Amino acid sequence: MKNARWKRTFATIYAGQAFSILGSAAVQFAIIWNLTARTESAMTLTLATMVSFLPNMVLGPFAGVWIDRYNRRTVMMAADGLVAISSGALGAAFLLWGTPPVWFVYLILFVRGLGNTFHTPAMQAAIPMFVPADMLTKAGGWGNLIVSLSTMAGPALGAWLMAAFPIAAVMLVDIAGAAFAILCLLMIALPDVPRRSEAVHMWSDLRQGFQAMRENKALAAVFWPVVLTSILYLPLSSLFPLLVRVHYQGGAWHNAVVQLVFSAGLLLSSLVLGLWGSSKGRFRMVSAAIGAMGLLVCMSGLLPSEAFAVFVMCSFLMGGSGTFFDVPLMAHIQETVPPEMMGKVFSLLTTAMTLATPFGLLAAGPVSEMLGVQTWFAGSGLLMVILGAFCFLSTRKYDRPAEENRRASNE
Repeated sequence: MKNARWKRTFATIYAGQAFSILGSAAVQFAIIWNLTARTESAMTLTLATMVSFLPNMVLGPFAGVWIDRYNRRTVMMAADGLVAISSGALGAAFLLWGTPPVWFVYLILFVRGLGNTFHTPAMQAAIPMFVPADMLTKAGGWGNLIVSLSTMAGPALGAWLMAAFPIAAVMLVDIAGAAFAILCLLMIALPDVPRRSEAVHMWSDLRQGFQAMRENKALAAVFWPVVLTSILYLPLSSLFPLLVRVHYQGGAWHNAVVQLVFSAGLLLSSLVLGLWGSSKGRFRMVSAAIGAMGLLVCMSGLLPSEAFAVFVMCSFLMGGSGTFFDVPLMAHIQETVPPEMMGKVFSLLTTAMTLATPFGLLAAGPVSEMLGVQTWFAGSGLLMVILGAFCFLSTRKYDRPAEENRRASNE
């Protein structure tokens, strides 16, 4: 597609997604805060988080089979519609029952998670259908920026809406956002994905997804460093408040500053990739990001308790490093995986990343309790530095010009 045309398509899709994600983030905040105020139970909130993740953990690998069978625009519209219906059902429950039972809220969270299980990989698999290969990294940076801004603004919007309106009315924001996203998707066209067979053979198609990952030599080389890094890194978001409180002797506003500067780093790096990202050196970026995140995490655990200002700077750089870890990898998959396999590959990778959080927490929790949270930061950061070096050594031969890398990935 010509330059102006793909940019219009990209802008149209992400305009809709920005409002959809904003509405979903606001409603998600409202749901969780309502549960918090009603129950004041850590176990209730933990179960709510697990229920939200459950569809991706259980059904995530299979979602790609359906994504690769149907038009990706249709899949995204159906996923947006499902999330909107779930919000409408919860709003009706608040009107009818006043206070719906917790099990019903869990059911709604499960359905919302189900929609996201299909939407995220379908979106990633749709991008290379209209974005030129040499623009994928820049497009990933802009997309990451838009998603991050909407995700950040969502909780603030949710808090304001809950103060101004009944919670049943807050659900309308998600419905409106989903409707706008669907309208934007109706304004663009995406081609159907080539099918290898008409019938759906779930396990056979799933094996094809695994096979596609193995045959993509560059992806196979980077897969385990990325997954192991995720196991070490993703749970840290749950431990940041504890590190601020216990090690740096901070309060709520100290934690708010850390979260803010982390998000600012993420936004700035997304903007940098959106403006200057290229298809060259993607795996060097991934390896450097892993090493940089590891060094910064390790420093955060080793700094003295009075060095909070230095920890804030580390948090800013950590947020910035995360974009260089995620976007180049997504761009490589979008460029080198066959279109009819892309949904399966993205679903498998998304599931692996989702599972990283509970597995990481299972390791991080006991270690932090026994040895201190700062010890976990220092040790996990050191392991990430080692993983960054290993990733560089195992993937450096794939950092070639885009057209050569596409061929080398399948050699």
